[in-house]
Formats: sequence, structure tokens, C-alpha cells
Amino acid sequence: MKTKSVIVVGAGIGGIPAATHLANLGLHVTVLEKNSRPGGRCDRFSREGHHFDTGPTLFVMPLLYEAEFRALGTSMRERLDLQRVDPTYHLVFDNGSQLTLTSDMKSMQEQLESIQAGSFQGLLRYLQEGNRHYELAMDRLVNRNFAKALDFFNFRNLALIFRLKPLVKHYSNMSTYFDDPRLKTAFTFQDVYMGLSPFEAPATFSLMPYTELAHGVWYPKGGMYRVVEALTDLARQAGVEFVYDSAVERIDTNATRARGVLLADGSRLDADVILANADLPYVYQNLLPQDGMARSLSRKHFSCSVISFFWGVDKTYEQLGPHRLFLADDYRENFECIIRDMSLPGNPSLYVHAPARLDSSMAPRGQDTLIAIVPVGHMSENGEQDWGKLRDVARGHVFRRLRALGIDDLEAHIKFEVTYTPISWRKRYNLVKGSTHGLAHTLTQLAYFRPANRHPRYANLFFVGASTHPGTGMPTAMISGRLVSERISELMTHASN
Repeated sequence: MKTKSVIVVGAGIGGIPAATHLANLGLHVTVLEKNSRPGGRCDRFSREGHHFDTGPTLFVMPLLYEAEFRALGTSMRERLDLQRVDPTYHLVFDNGSQLTLTSDMKSMQEQLESIQAGSFQGLLRYLQEGNRHYELAMDRLVNRNFAKALDFFNFRNLALIFRLKPLVKHYSNMSTYFDDPRLKTAFTFQDVYMGLSPFEAPATFSLMPYTELAHGVWYPKGGMYRVVEALTDLARQAGVEFVYDSAVERIDTNATRARGVLLADGSRLDADVILANADLPYVYQNLLPQDGMARSLSRKHFSCSVISFFWGVDKTYEQLGPHRLFLADDYRENFECIIRDMSLPGNPSLYVHAPARLDSSMAPRGQDTLIAIVPVGHMSENGEQDWGKLRDVARGHVFRRLRALGIDDLEAHIKFEVTYTPISWRKRYNLVKGSTHGLAHTLTQLAYFRPANRHPRYANLFFVGASTHPGTGMPTAMISGRLVSERISELMTHASN
């Protein structure tokens, strides 16, 4: 009997594990990637001995990674050389005060009590809530498919309305634990990882600060791109074929099925199943016949974007820890400018990453590799944003923030600069509106309410990645790959019976 075939459109963090799971089931899997290497937005480039991760720079939620590598038949620890990053972050506030987040509870107690008396007990209660949210969310919302409404709307899940606090805004919920605005900021900024404002995000996301402190923030030797390389190695070992520099122009369909794909070079490939790992809104808008779903997706809430600066520097800045965040006092105004106005705040919060503090191979000896990330709004429909100007203003804010730490000579020591704006994210990775995290994780775009991983009309067309269930983030994308492979396996089993 002829081996069933699968074409995966895009070699992202969701598509690669999905391809491996399917190949392990005996299917013939081909991954088509428009760029010259795998990883999607979890990308990397090198120049003059400096190495840059252009996507995520934090290895968080290690228990999820561990489970997904195990599901692929291997051990995470065998595939990745991980070191724990502790302290995790160095936070700097506008008044010059600082807070170092660490799993050392004695240090946390001393720091928090110096900011607000009694706040350490508030932290312990907050982490207790975060633990509950983490365990419930992973079990009930993340690690399962929602093929039909009753998979989500059932008596067992009814209590989640109270136990996960989905109707309470995250920042508002902080008043239960802290009074000082700096502490409220310190334990909600992680919502940006989902492309969300803490003033819009559900309090459910207290699970993020919890997992960082309880399970740790880690770093793979060689950088975050090592995760992509490890996953790609597993896929090749399973027999997955990768074809790079191969852009898909259209998914060919009839009334009820996807038949194959048409490539930019004019060639055509047929398959029994098509799995799209490209950004979901892009797939509906550009690769499929136009229908109501494409219009519906365009009206959904998209995540914010970022302007990223990648600097090769001819000296080291040891005073910079691996992860330093500058958090603005006008926290609410920051997010309103980003989410509502789709622009750059006047006094933006921002992040500076120095990977050579963790792995000396990331920069030449005596030099430094620096990455600065400034959250901004996504691209507007009217196209009035001047991203060149906003990039220059954002760069100035990074230099201003660093001068407050005594680093006043950085500009003179930059050997080269590479920048990504929302336009870059759209062009390089087909991210609609340049939204770096795809569709946002608002309450009405979570779990069952997030776009499904199977097309409602074309029975053999499936989706994987940030904008589908369960959502954005590297370990979550790996879960997405496993979940969609389970649905494809069900389809194949049903078709053979």
C-alpha cells in the first residue's frame, strides 16, 4: 500500500516537531521552507564572530520542553547543554532603584521588604496562585485538543472561571498582593511574552512569573537556536525531508480537500495532508481562497511587535547582566501607546540581552554581542507609521537607559548594527502586521476560542504555530506540533478503516 504523504509549509518550532511525530507514524513528510534555514522567527545570524538569536532569548517553562522532547523519543538534557540563569533578570526603574529577580527567597525577601514592608508575604501568596494557574492551565487548556465545543464547555471546566481568574485583569489582580507600583510591574511584565498588555491580559498569566522563579530561566549553550538545531536533527533522523528556499504561493484546494501546493518557481507538489506552519492569518489571506475566515481573522486582536537592535561591540560591558529590563513608571501609558496607538511610547520600557555573559562563544574574545528589544505597536492599516524614524528614536532610548547605568560610550564602540522593525518581521517571516507573537492571547482568543488546528471545510488541511491553539512561545509551539499530529493521525486511522 502506498505510503501516505504530508507536506508541511514552514519549518518553524511547531512544524518541525509535528513533522517528526508524523514521520514516526510511518508517513512520508516533506517540509517546505521559504528561507534558507529552519526555525522561522526563532532565527539566528552571525557576523564577524558575533552570534545573535533574533527571536526568543529566554528558555522558560523547562518542564514543557522536557515533556515534548520526551514525546519525540529523546531526552532534553541529552540534546541541549542547559545552564540555569539565576538571577534571572535585573530590573531597573525610572527612579534608579533596582530589583534582581532570583529563586533565592532570602534575597527576594530582603529586596522586596526594602521596597514595601510586608510584600514578601504577598509574593509567596502570588506564587501560590501562579502555581495553581500553571497546573490547571497546562492540564485543562494547553495540553489538549478542542475538536468540538463539549471538549471545552463541560462541567469539569466550569470551576476554571473561579480558579484561573480569566475574567480578572492581571494588573488589577496585583493589588491583592502588592501596593508598590514597581512590584506590580515586576511581576506582570512577562505578559509581553504573549504580546499582551498586563492591563488586558487575564490574571491567569500569573503562571509566567511563577514558572520562571519555580522552574527557572535557562540558557542552552550556543544560544536559543540550538533548540531549532536539536529539533531539526530529530526530524531528519525520523526521515523528514527539508526543502529550503522553497516558497509556497498557494495551497491548491477543491470543494472539500487540499490537494497540494503551488510553489513560487511554478512547480506543484501533491500530498494526502497539508499542514501549514506559516502564520495563520497569512495562510488564510494569501495561500487559500478568500472566504469569511480570512476577514474574520483580520479583525482579531493581534499582538504587539518589537524593534530589535543587534550590535557587535569591540569591548565588553561586564556590568550588563544577561537579561536587563528597564521598566517605565508610566507603565499603563506605555501599553496604551503600544496597543491602542500602535506606536512607540515616549518613555519606553525595554530589554537588553548580553548572551556572552552566559556563553563566551557568542562574541569574540574581548568584545561583546548585545541585543536590545523595544516593544512597539504592530503595523497599522493606514501605513502612516514611519518605522525608520521610530527605529532611530527607539535607539536613542536604549542609549539613554544605558547611560543611567554608567555606560556612556556604547555608540563609539559599535562595530556594526542590524535592526529589525515590524516591516522586517512581516517580510522575513510572513507575520501579518509584523506582529511578532501572532494573534494576541486575549480571553476571547484562548483555548477553545483560539483558531482551531484543522480547517472547517478542507478536511485534510491542518495548522500549527503561534496563532493556532494552544498559542505562542517555543515550548507551546512544540505542544502545538504534537497536538496537531494527533489529529492528523486520527484522520489517517479513520480513512484506513
